[in-house]
Amino acid sequence: MNETKTSIFQRPAWVVTFALTAAIAWGWAYPLIKLGFGEFGITQEMTGSKMLFAGIRFAISGLIVLAIARGKGKDFGVAHPGNWWYLLVFALLNTTLHYACFYIGLSHSEGARAAILNSLGVFLLVLFACMFFKSDKLTMQKIIGCVIGFAGILALNVGSGGSGGGFTLLGDGMIILNALCSASAGLMTRGLRTRVDVFVGTGYSLAIGGALLILPGLMMGGALPRVTVGGVAILGLLICISTLGFTLYNKLLSCNPVGKVAIFNSLIPVVGAITSCLCLAEPFYWKYLVAAVLATVGIYIINKGK
Repeated sequence: MNETKTSIFQRPAWVVTFALTAAIAWGWAYPLIKLGFGEFGITQEMTGSKMLFAGIRFAISGLIVLAIARGKGKDFGVAHPGNWWYLLVFALLNTTLHYACFYIGLSHSEGARAAILNSLGVFLLVLFACMFFKSDKLTMQKIIGCVIGFAGILALNVGSGGSGGGFTLLGDGMIILNALCSASAGLMTRGLRTRVDVFVGTGYSLAIGGALLILPGLMMGGALPRVTVGGVAILGLLICISTLGFTLYNKLLSCNPVGKVAIFNSLIPVVGAITSCLCLAEPFYWKYLVAAVLATVGIYIINKGK
């Protein structure tokens, strides 16, 4: 029991450090993915190629996590054979469906807009946690925070000028589905550690989920039209982001209250919007700033102390 209480992943200073690291890393993924599409020659209509690109990223990331786990002597055993079904569903939600929707949505939306809209996953996770975990109560504070956060999401659809205009199914719709998968996987992470070591489970999730992206990608005629040094470098950075982000985030979620970890995800839309505008030369609409501020305030209110 003492080991659990003094775990580095439960010490306040390290929780802050690890959660900030994961959030900032994920924020950078938005412009890097779009830059990667450009380097590999993947266009909007090449759905199979997008899935292949995503699958390669996560499969390699998963293998790296498993290799590190093996090197650290982690237990690869699963508590019960039936738990493999749990791992499969977790892999589908956490990686396959999550990122199939994300990559398709991001290619049909501006990186900044997608980054802010994706913050919907934080509010869904908080609400789902209140529904399924007795330790997470639905309070007026959380309701107010969610209302303000959703106002930020709605702020994205104010006005109609430019590509920062109204709702699109392949763009915004896919990002919303991605957020739903992310929130559902976040809930399942809490049950992961009772079935397998969280580090090993993360590796399984990424490797299996990545493979399940590669197969349909190839079946749909997916390919990497061209391979450049820049493209390989970007893919390498994305692999590092997945390896670092998922390992830290899943471990934190498995041994801390949802709200305590989720608050730091308020940085993801902010970092994603800023880096997309800087790296992709996207126009910075005023609604991005309003939406980012509202989303951040909403998440802060949900998680702030009494």
